[in-house]
Amino acid sequence: MADAILTLNAGSSSIKFALFARAATIPQRPELVGQIDGIGAVGGQPAHMKATDASGRALENTDLDLDGPAQTPHQAALRHLVDWLHSHEAGWRIAGVGHRVVHGAQKFSQPIVLDAAMVDALRGFIPLAPLHQPHNLAGIDALTAALPGVPQVACFDTAFHRSQPELAQLFALPRAITAQGVRRYGFHGLSYEYIAEVLPQYIGEKSARGRVIVAHLGNGASMCAMNKLKSQASTMGFTAVDGLMMGTRTGNLDPGVLLYLMDYQQMDAKALTRLLYKESGLLGVSGISQDMRVLLDSAAPEAREAVDLFCYRIVREIGSLAAALGGLDALVFTGGIGERGAQVRRQVGDQLGWLGVGLDSAANEANAPKISAKDSRVDVCVIPTNEEWIIARHTAELIG
Repeated sequence: MADAILTLNAGSSSIKFALFARAATIPQRPELVGQIDGIGAVGGQPAHMKATDASGRALENTDLDLDGPAQTPHQAALRHLVDWLHSHEAGWRIAGVGHRVVHGAQKFSQPIVLDAAMVDALRGFIPLAPLHQPHNLAGIDALTAALPGVPQVACFDTAFHRSQPELAQLFALPRAITAQGVRRYGFHGLSYEYIAEVLPQYIGEKSARGRVIVAHLGNGASMCAMNKLKSQASTMGFTAVDGLMMGTRTGNLDPGVLLYLMDYQQMDAKALTRLLYKESGLLGVSGISQDMRVLLDSAAPEAREAVDLFCYRIVREIGSLAAALGGLDALVFTGGIGERGAQVRRQVGDQLGWLGVGLDSAANEANAPKISAKDSRVDVCVIPTNEEWIIARHTAELIG
């Protein structure tokens, strides 16, 4: 049997997993990859699991019944995944498991090998990410129980941003509050770490180490300003609801709106959480869908307005991040929308001519790796992200 590294990304409505061959250099392509979607979906919709091997051959594509009196849908999904892995791991021995953990707070700026004390520390960060951290920890608990003795490693979405200057992390709040950890953390760090790793292959070492903005655009969306391949500023702050408009999240919002909704609409914390995270963004503005593909195909004016607002917010945030960097040398699109949304990239690019951005129309429509025009002063790239590989590599390095 050959050793392998399993990666797990247990989110609020989905669980993504991948199995990588363990070698001196971890290959970027996994031996198998899959996910369980629709966990806890309303309306009686079943969860769905799909998985493929390295050649793209389907290993699983089926609906799941996760209802049960003794466990939550997330617990049932993790149990099903563990059972499925045991039945499909012929030829592989799992030597380590790497977990995406959303929040490491100020304490963890590097991946760590987990023990009981470390897991307890991560539970202490649940108030900082109440919609994400519990599911990450549930994945750790499930795999620790299913694979006793196998090292478990936590890789943090916040860690990449700990290189930011102190001023970029502060809120203008009393020090007694900021001392409790209320500050800008930034997220999607594993995605940005991957882009920083491979960007020199696309535009050369010198340009890659210059002033770079990376736009991670998907159902969750954020942007990061990098210099010398280190995070300098990000659009997400204390939570993953800040910054850009997203699939169902508001992004940047005047706090006075929340005070108004509390005082005059009698909305409590639970209702506000649902509004900010589940009912807003592309879905809320359009009233149609959170899926950018559906909105781009729709003739409804509400769909057009949602797309236009999404692009407008991207342009506004690029201007802010460019100011923080003192200019712009490269712009990178990644994430589901960033990698495949030619129309979104075109609309954003058309509004950034003042910053030296120019797109090659044919390259952009083809989702080419480099889409900047020959006379563009800014390199513009489309780079598929690979957070799983980053997790697998860190896990392999830490378990030795």
